[in-house]
Amino acid sequence: MKMFFVIYAEATDESILAAFKQEGFRNYTKMSGAMGEGEETEPKLGTHVWPGKNNALFLAVPDEEIPRLCHLANRLKAQHPRSGLRAFTIPLEECI
Repeated sequence: MKMFFVIYAEATDESILAAFKQEGFRNYTKMSGAMGEGEETEPKLGTHVWPGKNNALFLAVPDEEIPRLCHLANRLKAQHPRSGLRAFTIPLEECI
């Protein structure tokens, strides 16, 4: 099992979330209002100098779903080049 997480500009939330749901990924945890600096976009720090924030989606999925999620993330990054979209996976072990 893996944790797939994707970070993206809050302004693209509606279309990003809709794309995940359309692909059948309906179980997730969403964190809103994340702030930070990346390599591809301006900082999103929620201030008047650096406005905007990020959101993050976390999906616990079987290993075999990761290629599909990566393909979806790449497609969304191409559709929203200024969203700063980044996706990662980490090993996940359920303990309950």
